[in-house]
Amino acid sequence: MKRIHIKTFIGAFVMSLFLASCSNNILDEQPRSIYTPDFFKTEKGVYGGLTSLYAHLRYIYGEAYYYNTLETGTDEATYAQSADQNFKVMDMTGQGDITSTSSRSDRLWGAAFPDINTASGIIENASAVGISDALIAEARFFRAFDYFLLVQTFGGVPLDLGAGELKFNTSPVRVSTRNTVPEVYTKAIFPDLIKAVNDLPADPRVTGGATQTLARLYLAKAYLTYGWWLQNPNNIPTYPASDRTDPDGHDAQWYFQQAYNVATAAIDDPGPFGLQPTYYDVNWAPNDRNNEILLYADHTETSEYYNGSSLTYSGAGDHDNCAVWMMTWNYTVIRSSSSNTEWSAMSSVQREAEQHLGRPWTRMCPTIGVIKNTFADKTNDSRYDGTFTTVYRGNWDKAGVTGPVYNANYMQVQPGDAILTFLNNDPSTPLTYPSGQGDSNIGAAEVPGRSDFVIAPSGISRIVYPGLWKLGTYRTDNNGGLGQPNAASTRPFNIAKFSELYFIAAEAAVKGAATTAGKSARDLINVIRARAGKWRYDNNGDSIKVEDHSAEMVAATPANITIDYILAERSREYYGEGYRWFDLVRTQKWGELASTYQIGGANYGDHTPQTVTRNIQPYLYLRPIPQSQIDGLEMSEADKAAYQNPGYN
Repeated sequence: MKRIHIKTFIGAFVMSLFLASCSNNILDEQPRSIYTPDFFKTEKGVYGGLTSLYAHLRYIYGEAYYYNTLETGTDEATYAQSADQNFKVMDMTGQGDITSTSSRSDRLWGAAFPDINTASGIIENASAVGISDALIAEARFFRAFDYFLLVQTFGGVPLDLGAGELKFNTSPVRVSTRNTVPEVYTKAIFPDLIKAVNDLPADPRVTGGATQTLARLYLAKAYLTYGWWLQNPNNIPTYPASDRTDPDGHDAQWYFQQAYNVATAAIDDPGPFGLQPTYYDVNWAPNDRNNEILLYADHTETSEYYNGSSLTYSGAGDHDNCAVWMMTWNYTVIRSSSSNTEWSAMSSVQREAEQHLGRPWTRMCPTIGVIKNTFADKTNDSRYDGTFTTVYRGNWDKAGVTGPVYNANYMQVQPGDAILTFLNNDPSTPLTYPSGQGDSNIGAAEVPGRSDFVIAPSGISRIVYPGLWKLGTYRTDNNGGLGQPNAASTRPFNIAKFSELYFIAAEAAVKGAATTAGKSARDLINVIRARAGKWRYDNNGDSIKVEDHSAEMVAATPANITIDYILAERSREYYGEGYRWFDLVRTQKWGELASTYQIGGANYGDHTPQTVTRNIQPYLYLRPIPQSQIDGLEMSEADKAAYQNPGYN
């Protein structure tokens, strides 16, 4: 596997990032131990730097611990039965505190700054060898992309990595000064994204490459987020301390309008991008890299060289795509019987490299509220079915096991039949669960006349819950067997979707942006909801289902669209994709929407919902600066303390 070493220096320590080449037939460059200005003054050097910009996405997206920081502790997820402290502390329920050493947002800090420095090297030097503005715009996009992630996560961050603001640096420095939030937006994020919008092509240079539509999405999102920051409706503190005023003299309303204008411009002029015909198509693995996906961290099953990790076994390394493992429970514990008269336990659902299954780590789980409330409509709205695995089917034959198999009520089942089903709704007559694990071995109920074991939404727990199908494992080399479920996912991790342009414009409209005909907040949301009502396949029923419930979906949309409604729709659309913490922090709704949740216990057979309270304090709206950064600073203890976000000292 080819590697590119990037060294940049911020504060007191050297952050070295080893980046593999991007996916097959996209980008391929020779390794370098260090990037210098002279290197970026060659065509080969520029392309090598651009390769690393795409490759660094793997160290952020799909990385298990960072993924945890974006979901656990929100209204979408809590820690599961096998969670370690990395997951429990993020839940803020007395299992430990988020600190500068326990927060795994350090993964973002460590990956973003080397990338920013590389981008600066390209921007400063590439034009000297006649590199096009379009190529330089890719570097501008990624520099703004990383700074946007950083400022949302940590507040103000350094623009000077040692050689001056937004300058390429090759010398280690042991001091650092954080810029304010307005400075990061107005000096770095907005100028780079505006330039990227102007210079990037409509069609990508390479498969998965940056485009004008992608830059517009992030520019609109940055305008929207900064507008909220200026407005600060719930008086959430910022750091470094700064007035909520814009250096360019604009108010929050101006930024909301810009967000709307840029997002709708992208909708009207989409280039090769657009919405997939159904929600199922967006996340169906054989349809990966479809035209709704604007940016992804790529992987491949065809070559370890290009995949960046083993194709047979993963230890969840920094660059492995293992996020979905975290929200996959140990379904292999389910037992059926080889007898139709007395119970004789056998494993009927085995670990398989298939989108409904995959490798189970049981670190995170959805809350009961997600299943019952967020996805309340499971009849018209296809997004629940297109998000979760709710039916676990027998696959013992793929492991070479033969003979008759009997399941609930001693009824015979065949390979591919349902072994366990999570019901869509709580039945009018409550289920009678066994005492303890029961015949299913997981405490599931039996219903007369059904051969599958069942669990109701109110009965999910930290140990048994619907899996996250949309991110699920997918391989084409299983050859009729179980395949390689212990390898990291070889699917791309989707980062940006065309559909989000509708949400950004709708949110800006709710915040007061003037709208154009046919693009009110309700109009925009209804485009997404109408698509959600169109079915072409019953994912968990494993059967063709061609139904159009778009009229019912549109009719059910409230006349008055609120921020709470947009957040609910965003959760239905992007559940489990790493959007939620940013959404709740941007809108300052985190404490309101995620302060309590319900979930069953951590033992098989525990189906009693427990109400859990979180302690979400205002200072938690910023993550702590990693302690390794603080420790390396050669500054006074007072200056080190001042470098850290308040609440974490």
